[in-house]
Amino acid sequence: MLHTTRAFVIKTIKHGDRTVVLKVFTEVFGMRSYMVRVGGKTGVAAAALQPLNRVEMVVDEHPEREIQHMREMRVDRPYANVPYDAVRGTLAIFAQEVLYNVLRGEANDPDLYNFLEHALEALDTVPDMRNYPVLFLIKLSGELGFRPSPPAPGEDRFDLKEGEFIRGAAAHGHTLGIVLSEHLAHLLTEEFDATIPRRMPASERRDLLDHLLLYYRMHLEGLGELRSPAVLHQVFN
Repeated sequence: MLHTTRAFVIKTIKHGDRTVVLKVFTEVFGMRSYMVRVGGKTGVAAAALQPLNRVEMVVDEHPEREIQHMREMRVDRPYANVPYDAVRGTLAIFAQEVLYNVLRGEANDPDLYNFLEHALEALDTVPDMRNYPVLFLIKLSGELGFRPSPPAPGEDRFDLKEGEFIRGAAAHGHTLGIVLSEHLAHLLTEEFDATIPRRMPASERRDLLDHLLLYYRMHLEGLGELRSPAVLHQVFN
C-alpha cells in the first residue's frame, strides 16, 4: 500500500552500482529501511540522500518486508546553513552518528519525531552552538527513556549509573564531580536557543560530553565508542 510520510535521513548503505539501502526515521512508521535507486531519469538525486536531510517520501509499505520500497522522494526543507558552515556540519555528523547507533527499530513515535524536528531546526539556525552536543544528548535521553532526574536540595553529584543526583560520591565510582554536576543540573532546563547559554570552559564541556556518552553506554546495551566526538573536541577547543 502506498503512503506519504515525512522522514529524516539517517544513513545510506551502498547496495549496488545505482542502488542504496536508505535508513530513515519516518513520521508515520518510525525507523525504516528502503531500497532506493540513485541517479538517472527515474532515480533519486544523490544530494537528497545526505544524512539528516528532511525529506518527504512516497513509499510502498508491506509490514512483512524487512526492506521496503520507495516510489518518490524529495527534500522537504533544505538547510540554510548546515551545508555551508563547518561547525554545524561537524555537529550534524555527530548527531547523525548518535541517531544511527541509538534508534533501534523504534515504532511510530510522534514525540521523538517532533523532538528531532526541533533539534535539527536548531542545528541549522541557533547562533551559539557550543552547548548543542550536550543539550542534544540530554534531550534525546528523555525521548529514549533515561533522562537524568533533576537534583533535590543538597544533591551535588550526578550518579551516572542510576541517572539521578545524590549527596556525595557513589561507591561504584561512576559519579560526576561537583562542577560537572552543576553544569548538568543547569543544562537540564536550558533550551537550544537559550538567550544566555550556560558558560563552560572548553575542557569542562568536553568532559561533560564524554561523561554523557558514557551515560548512554551504561543505559543502552551494545552502544560502543563513537568516532565523531574526537572531531567535535577539536572544533570546540
